[in-house]
Amino acid sequence: MTPIAAALLASTAFAAPALAQSAAQETDRGTGVADATEIVVTAQKIEQRAVDVPITISAVTGERIAELGVSDLDELSNYIPGLNIQEQSANNPGVVIRGITSDSGSAQQGARVSLYYNGVDISRSRGSYQAIYDLERVEVIKGPQATLFGTASAVGAISLTSARPREGFSGALTGSYGNFDQTLVSGFLNAGSDTLAGRVAFEYRTRDGYVENLSDVQDDLYAQDQLGVRASLRWTPVDAITVDLIGTYDRQRNSGTPFISRALGTEDGPGNPFGRAHLSGSPLSASVLGKEKLGLDRDVYDINLTASYEFAPGLTFTTVNGYREFDSLETFDADGSAAWYLEFAEIATGWQASHEGRFAYSDPNWRASFGWNVFVEEGVQNVPFSSEEGIFIQCLTRAIPALGCINSAGVVTAALATSTITGGALSQIPYQSVFENQGENDSYSMFADATWIPTPAVEITGGVRFLIEQRKSGFYAEAPAPILPGLLPAALRAQLLAALPSLAVSLIPGQIDTGGRTFTTQRSYQAVLPRFNILYRLSPSTNVFATVSKGRRSPVVSLNAARVGGVAVPNRSLIDEETVWNYEVGLKGATGILSGSLGVYYQKYDGFQVTVVGSDGVARTQSAGTASNFGVEAEVTLRPTDWMSLFGNVGYIDGGIDEDNSFAPQFSGARFRLQPEWQAAAGFTIDAPLGNGIRFFATPSVTHRSRIFFEVPNNNAISQGPVTLVNARAGVSFADEAFEVAGFIRNAFDEDYLLDAGNTGGGFGIPTFIPGEPRFYGLTATMRFGNR
Repeated sequence: MTPIAAALLASTAFAAPALAQSAAQETDRGTGVADATEIVVTAQKIEQRAVDVPITISAVTGERIAELGVSDLDELSNYIPGLNIQEQSANNPGVVIRGITSDSGSAQQGARVSLYYNGVDISRSRGSYQAIYDLERVEVIKGPQATLFGTASAVGAISLTSARPREGFSGALTGSYGNFDQTLVSGFLNAGSDTLAGRVAFEYRTRDGYVENLSDVQDDLYAQDQLGVRASLRWTPVDAITVDLIGTYDRQRNSGTPFISRALGTEDGPGNPFGRAHLSGSPLSASVLGKEKLGLDRDVYDINLTASYEFAPGLTFTTVNGYREFDSLETFDADGSAAWYLEFAEIATGWQASHEGRFAYSDPNWRASFGWNVFVEEGVQNVPFSSEEGIFIQCLTRAIPALGCINSAGVVTAALATSTITGGALSQIPYQSVFENQGENDSYSMFADATWIPTPAVEITGGVRFLIEQRKSGFYAEAPAPILPGLLPAALRAQLLAALPSLAVSLIPGQIDTGGRTFTTQRSYQAVLPRFNILYRLSPSTNVFATVSKGRRSPVVSLNAARVGGVAVPNRSLIDEETVWNYEVGLKGATGILSGSLGVYYQKYDGFQVTVVGSDGVARTQSAGTASNFGVEAEVTLRPTDWMSLFGNVGYIDGGIDEDNSFAPQFSGARFRLQPEWQAAAGFTIDAPLGNGIRFFATPSVTHRSRIFFEVPNNNAISQGPVTLVNARAGVSFADEAFEVAGFIRNAFDEDYLLDAGNTGGGFGIPTFIPGEPRFYGLTATMRFGNR
């Protein structure tokens, strides 16, 4: 290969060099030189250089996360092409890989994207949010990975690995303060020998709400109060045995999500997602919804036991075991206004337990693994509702035309509806209802994966997972008939019921009381999920690869209620599995001062599942037929000196539900939810010694994302146009990095953009809009001690 060809090739090679820092840099900070070919990942359940993995993978260390000034996974996703994470709240993260999202809160539905925490699947959305303090690394593995990561990784997986205890004594303490009264205290303490070591890490983060709430009974919106604590123990009695025990507690006490209506105004005038909001919630919130104020109370407990035993040269047995439990209560104002109209809560509870055992073998010509996995979970999503009958009927139907709902001065004129209809006999008729979906999902699988290495330059891999699933769903609802329609004059009542017949049995259209009964149904399924890969080494540090893999999203055993002959009966809806075949070629590696990656993929879906909010505010899943996805991802890093590197990446996606879709024509040609056509990031990092143990560091960056739609079918009114954000972090370290002071700024130009739109209110014809983060800035100080 000519030097020119090698340079061109290297400019499109290596996975995530813009983010990941190598093991070499960890051990030689003085030079600042990183050897990109030495980044070690475990995407294939063995330790490998990222450049040797025939999968498109982006990896970032905890150190690099700190350099970028990133505090959450949603911020980190801005720097990884093909990844978009939308944290509407810690209770409702939307994880998007290559334009395909996974964010359903239903206990009856499976995920598309696997989130793995220390080797254990935590994909259930209400329990998946995890703070990213004291991490060893984050790996983003793109494309279906069912053979390696289980059935939830239908489009990819995100693996979070916490920092492990190590020999010696060390620690760090960080404090930070910024605008909106941001405070952060975090740190770790590590101590131990080469036989037994322990580590405790924590992060406590608070922030005032960045959306002012005009309500005198509620707090400002999007305030944070979050705590995470992790304790780890590593036992290595002999070199061949390693046992890790990790316990994690995660807690949020955050204020309400700013669901803001544009149709219903405030004292400031017409509704404005980027202005002040007026979300008053329900006056009966404490008794009906379970919590006095809007916001999230969430607790997550996680314990993990991993053991590895190399009982013969090249032959290892590993077992990974986990238990995770979550309990959350989130109250939210779904109408986005001061009216006592659509006031909901979501009580999500659940637990999951998993066990995996696998044998792995390695020699110069073969790598192989086989094993088994058992995963069981139980979950409940309980959704209570509070409203006032007159306000609900008036705002939904405008039954009294002259009264309206909320006037231009922000006055809730609909509050007079009950008094007007009853001639002043009653001023309010409170209403409450609740529905609950339940899920018990068990999966049992066996997997095998083998790589043949006929020559040092060639690796051929085949793998398969055999799966058996048992899915059981439950549903009940308490939805009494409203009182107010019966008090209307006969003519007006007939007119109202003609327009909205459901008012005869329930206030919320489509909500049906199950009469105190819990309906249940269950189904069993089987699947075979293969993968095939080939890797060819053009040089020791540059590879090309091709992969074919199959992904699957589990069928949905959807259950609610229907009314037949005036009696509530189970309404079962079985949504077929969603399958995808992924075809991909790529190039990655490094040479000289250049490193980078290039990947091209095509995905074909059958039975593509979409979630649509109905007129009762309930999100339901249905099949949209066939869909396809074509994309290109590229990353590049240039290191002209040992103290400076420049990075850039770009992702392009042309995907959506197929046109001329006779199966579900209403979705024909729609782009996927939260899928940008273009996504890019660029910047540079300076890490320069100034002498006498002093270093200067800086990482300014810019991120860009093109238009995204928040719903299917697509609607420009429920979308966000292109967004470009500028972020930076810079500072100085002293005494050979024992002390550090840094400043940070995110969204430096204070751009207005939407985080989400549509939401529950959209099902009632009044979509709501959530503003993204404004400009955040502040100072951070860190002290490190011990053998760093």
